Amino acid sequence: MPEILVVDDEAAIRETLKDILEYENFGVTLAEDGNKALQLLQKKEFDAVLCDVKMPGIDGMELLDRAMALSPDVPFIMISGHGTVDMAIEATKKGAYDFITKPPDLNRLLITLRNAVDRNNLVAETKVLKRKVTKTFDIIGETPAIQKIKETIEKVAPTEARVLITGENGTGKELVARWIHEKSPRAGMPLVEVNCASIPTELIESELFGHEKGSFTSAIKQRIGKFEQAHGGTLFLDEIGDMSLAAQAKVLRAIQEGRISRVGGDKEIKVDVRIVAATNKDLHTEIDKGNFRMDLYHRLSVILIHVPTLNERADDITLIADNFLQDACDENGMPLKKFSVDGYDALKEVNWTGNIRELRNVVERLVILCGDVITGEDVYIYSNPAQRGSDPFGVVDKYQTLQDFRDWAEKIFIERKLIQNGWNVAKTAQEIDIQRSHLYNKIEKYVLKRR
Repeated sequence: MPEILVVDDEAAIRETLKDILEYENFGVTLAEDGNKALQLLQKKEFDAVLCDVKMPGIDGMELLDRAMALSPDVPFIMISGHGTVDMAIEATKKGAYDFITKPPDLNRLLITLRNAVDRNNLVAETKVLKRKVTKTFDIIGETPAIQKIKETIEKVAPTEARVLITGENGTGKELVARWIHEKSPRAGMPLVEVNCASIPTELIESELFGHEKGSFTSAIKQRIGKFEQAHGGTLFLDEIGDMSLAAQAKVLRAIQEGRISRVGGDKEIKVDVRIVAATNKDLHTEIDKGNFRMDLYHRLSVILIHVPTLNERADDITLIADNFLQDACDENGMPLKKFSVDGYDALKEVNWTGNIRELRNVVERLVILCGDVITGEDVYIYSNPAQRGSDPFGVVDKYQTLQDFRDWAEKIFIERKLIQNGWNVAKTAQEIDIQRSHLYNKIEKYVLKRR
């Protein structure tokens, strides 16, 4: 139910508006003057405000000024019996949504109010969506390597220096690039990303520099390239080691001259972009092989940042896992779960070939498939069993006797079947082909409890 604040020094008008709005399914709060309204605005969020202009003490215009400083998105609808065009213009300049004269036409008032509420809801939804889309995650970690990266970002971001970020796939190179942009003077302008490895060689130039209509068979209309899209902002060239030599030459020219030409076009276009590049390849080796231009390497590598693998920063794993755990529970609408001590130990023992990206996927898998407390056994079972060679579940070494291992496997098997069958013991006993009394004995033996 939308919540409306009605501010008017005349009690009869306040009560009349309250009755009308409540009949129209609005929630209504009343304030007899500007001071009371300010107190309410500080304590509670409203979907819209109906405010009289002429009031003793803080009048409507002053209240509008102060309210815009508190909650600039709340629609203010000003009402006055002494309204003039100049007053309406002044109110609009101050941020009022609309201006209505007394006595108000009720139909117009209700339509204006509903439109104001809808607009406010759209503004709120848009902000939430923007936060989700543009959310830049923190760089989590306390190891010396990560601290050095954070310090480098703080020093480099405010400058115009080009940055080359190196590291294996999944280590977080894109995150470093995002923070360089976020902390730079260009933060208010676009951050445009290009994955050079995912674009076919014959299309990379069109992707970067755009093309003119008719410049090649499928060019049915003009296209603006990534350089132009990033004008005034930052262009992030991910996996630049996979870029063709022809495209490298054009990128080098664009960096040197600050100008580009679209494919099939003669006109030179001035572009102002900061280049941040990243690669998982050893570019020195690629230069020796003739696959990468040395002059472009030197242009890009004004500042070098190397992101270590997750295995090289194992002490950060618990911090990162806790952060991913919170995100996964929130995204899946689940109560917050936690890792046991041996769960943390097991995470540190995993060989994280996919680095941060792999850890995030595993934590989300554990959140969905495991109980409230994620144990070491859970981690061993669900973290990339295929990589464990002859020990597919990673747990054989934990048990000294065959019987101990059998008990562990039987416990896991029975608990999983019970969960799948909603803890229907009779159905589970029938499915796994044992007597119900035997299943009850197993439940008691392994202290299995319904979560």
